[in-house]
Amino acid sequence: MAAGSSAPASSVRFDLPEPDAFTEPYWAAAAEGRLLVRHCRDCDRTHHYPREFCPACWSENVDWTEASGRATLYTWSVVHRNDLPPFGTRTPYTAAVVDLAEGPRMMTEVVDCAEQDLAVGMDLEVTFREAEGFRVAVFRPAS
Repeated sequence: MAAGSSAPASSVRFDLPEPDAFTEPYWAAAAEGRLLVRHCRDCDRTHHYPREFCPACWSENVDWTEASGRATLYTWSVVHRNDLPPFGTRTPYTAAVVDLAEGPRMMTEVVDCAEQDLAVGMDLEVTFREAEGFRVAVFRPAS
């Protein structure tokens, strides 16, 4: 181990969030199996990723709201090789962009779906992956 480092490079994780005071409600809801998005009370639009202002009208009059968990597949890429821990142990996996029913797009992963069954516009529903004390939103084909 190099001087001054606290952990061997092999233990570094690239898939875990770094919550802060602003994103804590998002991660707390995810721990309960709920997906939150930001909602602007001035223009009535939702957005994701979480920001402290509305990207549509720039208002700071935004709050957290629970999303339905429904989405459609916009695009995807099946990743067959990734050298960053722990992704290499998960290959192949499907990195995706989905359109949430509430309007915004979200980068995520599609799980429980064979590559040949993926299709633009397919209906998806949120589920959560456990990762060292966090629950991370991913999507699967809607039942």
